[in-house]
Amino acid sequence: MNQHTFKVLEFGLIKETIASYALTTSGKKEVLALEPSTNVKQIESWLDELSEAVEIMNKSTSVPVHGLEGIELLLQSLNKGVALRPDQFSKLAEFLDNCGKMRRFMKDKEWMAPRVSSYIYSIEELPELEKEIVRCIRNGGVDDYASKELLKVRKQIAIQEDRLKEKVLQMVRSSQLKSILQEQVVSQRDGRYVIPVKKEYRNKIKGAVLDTSASGSTLFIEPEEIALSQEQLSWLKAEEEAEVQKVLFYLTGLVEEKESQIFLAMETMIHYDVLFAKAKYSRSIGGRKPVVNESHYIRLVEARHPLLGSQAVPLTFELGSPEHALVITGPNTGGKTVTIKTVGLLTLMAQSGLHLPVAEGSSISVYQNILVDIGDGQSIMENLSTFSSRIVNIIEILKETNDRSLVILDELGSGTDPGEGMGLATAILEQLYAKGATLLATTHYSEIKEFADLHEGFINGSMEFDLNSLKPTYKLHIGMGGESQAFAIALKLGIHPKLIQRAHEITYKEIKIYHNDEVDPAAIREKEKQIIVNRHQQRTKKNALRKEKVPVYHQGDNVVISPDNLIGIIYKGPDEQGNYLVQVKGEKKAYNHKRLSLKIAASEMYPEDYDFDIIFESVENRKNKKLLSRKHVNGLTVFHEE
Repeated sequence: MNQHTFKVLEFGLIKETIASYALTTSGKKEVLALEPSTNVKQIESWLDELSEAVEIMNKSTSVPVHGLEGIELLLQSLNKGVALRPDQFSKLAEFLDNCGKMRRFMKDKEWMAPRVSSYIYSIEELPELEKEIVRCIRNGGVDDYASKELLKVRKQIAIQEDRLKEKVLQMVRSSQLKSILQEQVVSQRDGRYVIPVKKEYRNKIKGAVLDTSASGSTLFIEPEEIALSQEQLSWLKAEEEAEVQKVLFYLTGLVEEKESQIFLAMETMIHYDVLFAKAKYSRSIGGRKPVVNESHYIRLVEARHPLLGSQAVPLTFELGSPEHALVITGPNTGGKTVTIKTVGLLTLMAQSGLHLPVAEGSSISVYQNILVDIGDGQSIMENLSTFSSRIVNIIEILKETNDRSLVILDELGSGTDPGEGMGLATAILEQLYAKGATLLATTHYSEIKEFADLHEGFINGSMEFDLNSLKPTYKLHIGMGGESQAFAIALKLGIHPKLIQRAHEITYKEIKIYHNDEVDPAAIREKEKQIIVNRHQQRTKKNALRKEKVPVYHQGDNVVISPDNLIGIIYKGPDEQGNYLVQVKGEKKAYNHKRLSLKIAASEMYPEDYDFDIIFESVENRKNKKLLSRKHVNGLTVFHEE
């Protein structure tokens, strides 16, 4: 299948929605990798399987698909000469337990879902392995009773630690050492017991310094008297680790013996996760299993676009008996594109084994290719015009089309001269039909509508338009081409019938009499006057609100200009658009009030009679203004910034 088709028909969004219902990471990945099939038997098998899963969910919404996280990585770690970790064994035990729950869950569903429940028999029961893991692994580690040797060495460690700790406590509590210790506490460094000794008394205690406090005033010393005991404890802990590794390798060997059974169980549980994610999605859209055929016959009863949900207008659609090419006409935003995208997307979904949001009696044909040209597809990188990019796509469609193709074309021939575009669109439709494709095309060209009327295998369809409300109903009518609504709408809105008659004559080279008895010209004029009055009132109200919202700044106010955080001084304003003239770094520039915020008011910085010319006028201008205030001087000019 063409990846461009998946993108344009938004099949990826459908898969993402289904993946959100999956409970495991592996299940989500498998859903996102879902691809449509061209094998009818495989598709029917998928649909039957999904129907059973939906039936199970109708009876019990909680399905025990859990414990899969980390199992795939665990299996990849086997036969590498490395023992599995205790946490991995815990996950495996949880997984085996969930397999048992799934087995019990499916056992009483055999009567309603024989196919789906039969998969559970591919999961082999491994009670001995599960029992041994539970016996040996507890609380995230190897249990004391996993082996006799481990129990023995851990008891020795406990005794040795108690003796060692008691010996250190005696030293800390000793009156002889009280003066040289920073505090009477026992701590550990790297698993070895130490006492806190004041730095100046370092030579009073024989032993190794294992750490120093941040200030350097305290030394953490391991006394010589306990060093030997600590060495014995270290040897015991090394023995313990060796025994732990023996147990882990023993369990790893048991797991490796059952690797194939565990792998098959994992695959089955992932399949269940994917299957029930599809079932949850089917229930969410009110999905049903369609009849699948290879006869190029499509029948959708009350179909809804799955991404539109409750907003979708039900579509009833039939094609392929006997016509295999549908040309849909209708106004813009009337639902033509949504209609053809719905047919294409539902076909992709059915071929991927998904239920469809349709009523009973719906049928879908299986296609080898679903080829789509919708939207302008303009490529800025390749510098292609809208028309050019669409033609490039059409060329690829012509190459790939065969008698097992569904071709969906939106506004074919648009984006260029109408006469040439119509001719090109007609020729393309003829060629695609000659290659045996099932065709869905939308158009504004009345000539293509006439072409469909005259040619065998083609049929017209139109999107309904309500002239009373002047709104589309988004309903498709197959078997008749859509009448041009431009004249009818213009007549409805009050254009004189004589003008409409002349327009019809120019367009269709024929005379047709138009009447508009339903419309009262006086009422139309009154309505137009009221519209003008309303618009004027709204405009006046908006201007008043705009003026009310403009903050008042005074000359000399210190303001901050966003988003650059520049500091400026108000020179004058605001104008009608709410702009102030602000002096920033010696230059005066206009800024909208929305970019300004008051930092310091002029009244806080300057006296009432302050001469702001000192700030806003150049020295030369101030001198010239002063001179001109006394007498007239020929050739002397004072510049004012606006």
